[in-house]
Amino acid sequence: MDKIVEITQEFPKKISRRKLLGGAATAAVAIIQTTKGQTIQKGIPENVVDDPTKKLGVLAGEVGTRSPFVKSVKKFSDISSRSPLQDFYGMITPSDLHFERHHAGVPAIDPTKHELLIHGLVEKPLVFTIADLKRFPSVSRIAFLECSGNFRGGKENLTPQDICGLTSQSEWTGVKLSTLFREVGAKPNATWFLAEGGDAAVMTRSIPVKKGWDDAIVAYAQNGEPLRPEQGFPVRLFLPGWEGNTSVKWLRRLELSDAPYYTREETSKYTEPIKDGKYRIFSFDIDARSIITFPAYPQQVEKGWIEIRGLAWSGRGKVIKVEVSTDAGKNWQVAQLNEPVLDKAHVQFRHLWQWRGQETEILSRVTDETGYTQPTLKQLFEARGSEGGYHMNPVTAWQIKPDGRVLFKPEILR
Repeated sequence: MDKIVEITQEFPKKISRRKLLGGAATAAVAIIQTTKGQTIQKGIPENVVDDPTKKLGVLAGEVGTRSPFVKSVKKFSDISSRSPLQDFYGMITPSDLHFERHHAGVPAIDPTKHELLIHGLVEKPLVFTIADLKRFPSVSRIAFLECSGNFRGGKENLTPQDICGLTSQSEWTGVKLSTLFREVGAKPNATWFLAEGGDAAVMTRSIPVKKGWDDAIVAYAQNGEPLRPEQGFPVRLFLPGWEGNTSVKWLRRLELSDAPYYTREETSKYTEPIKDGKYRIFSFDIDARSIITFPAYPQQVEKGWIEIRGLAWSGRGKVIKVEVSTDAGKNWQVAQLNEPVLDKAHVQFRHLWQWRGQETEILSRVTDETGYTQPTLKQLFEARGSEGGYHMNPVTAWQIKPDGRVLFKPEILR
């Protein structure tokens, strides 16, 4: 981040235009007046310190770039990286800021050599090249993708990106899986299929065939361009509304059968203990969730009118209502949803609030078209009989301190 320091010395009352334009270039700083009336200096990149009206700008190139003033990046570990939700505008996640989750890294695959085999309980097993897939009628839809392990808590200094940055939204383009099922002649007794990836982990998941007949897509494009390698290039499975690991990337094989396969990934990882000695498995649907992205840590607010903004989504359909509380959950007001509100898609919400300087907590909760309302952490624990696992979607709160600092509220057990 750029370092900002307050300037305490007095400035000359008169500064010539030549000094004003030339001085900034020499010092590589800009003199800025803040909304609080403070005068500060801010370091700026060397290639933009000159008067832009006096110098030819960068000419057209092969690939566009972001402004050097824009610092949105993903936070990453060896196996995943999180989208900076607090930096986004609108409903589409830039492709290069889409979250990532890998089980054995990103493979380098030549699309001219890659093939998709569909076999098992079918009339005619077939192998499709990428060119073959693109000959079928294409379909596009805007929908979110979310990792089922998308939750962090326990600290006050967490951003929206830290808490639930393993979700992103794109326009996905490809061929309907139902089209391919018809092409191979899926048999009536085929109730499950195995999706297998071409990465070093050979990621595999068992999927009910009815999802394939419903809205599954074999996708080869994202946001108007070919899939990026991190998102499954050259082809991936995309299952709208379902946990991200089922949308197998680098897709190379689909095998239809009359039973699930109980593979390594869906038993050792995506199965969890719950109450009464039972285990939760094949919990495909992403539950309704919302999070306020402004104000949020590490921002600091001022007294006056604040537009609270955030994201809401549900894997079971459309969001129908988002409520916001500005008094730690005592009272709730209905927020405004930004159009369009799509099926199984992120939607932005906003609520205008006048903050008078008191310490408080702000929260949001969503209700989807099935009538399901986002629970508190306490309600989740009580319902499942466990204090962890996958599909954690609790109401998230931010503390507003009297000095305007915004901190994450680590636990909401009420």
